[in-house]
Amino acid sequence: MSDTGPTYVPLEGYREIAPEDMRRRAAEFRREMERRRTVREFSERSVPRGVIEDCIAAAARAPNGANRQPWHFVAIGDRALKRRIREAAEEEERAFYSGRAPDEWLEALAALGTDEHKPFLEEAPWLIAIFAQSYEVGPGGEKVKNYYVQESVGIATGILITALHHAGLVSLTHTPSPMGFLNELLGRPPNERPFLLLVTGYPAEGARVPDIDKKPHPEILTWR
Repeated sequence: MSDTGPTYVPLEGYREIAPEDMRRRAAEFRREMERRRTVREFSERSVPRGVIEDCIAAAARAPNGANRQPWHFVAIGDRALKRRIREAAEEEERAFYSGRAPDEWLEALAALGTDEHKPFLEEAPWLIAIFAQSYEVGPGGEKVKNYYVQESVGIATGILITALHHAGLVSLTHTPSPMGFLNELLGRPPNERPFLLLVTGYPAEGARVPDIDKKPHPEILTWR
């Protein structure tokens, strides 16, 4: 710990918004997010690399434990590599659906119509593999522990999903279990653990989504 204590600088960039404009902006953002849907049918249309980079840069501004920023993003657009990821993921998914998953989990998934086939991993223009860093490696090779890793990476992932939606894309959170094959295929070090594989791009023409909805507000919100 530094003997001089923390260093502070003036807050810059904050803009106060009038209450009426604040209410309007909040309502507009709510409506914008109500349009967001998880999609499993993707177009192969290309998406500029700069769009993905800006969305990831926005996610990297997420609050996190002790500002350790315990995440790493790998953006995958190479078709051959996407195919290898699909093959590895489907191998794990076959084991999951054929015996590893408990009956109650399969029952919960039934409404979504998912199975071991994951063509979107190859069809979508971009996959973003998100890794959580349990520790950093110091200049002398020593391990430096990170804090609130799951919470921090989860917040960053939520911002990334929101940024992609705001940019006009759709996405899908995919978590084949286990995901260790991503370390091998993407050359990530042992201090990183795959957190989530985010699929993103344009929806396929005629794409369909499950006929489901979110819980009503009284079930998720309490005022005191």
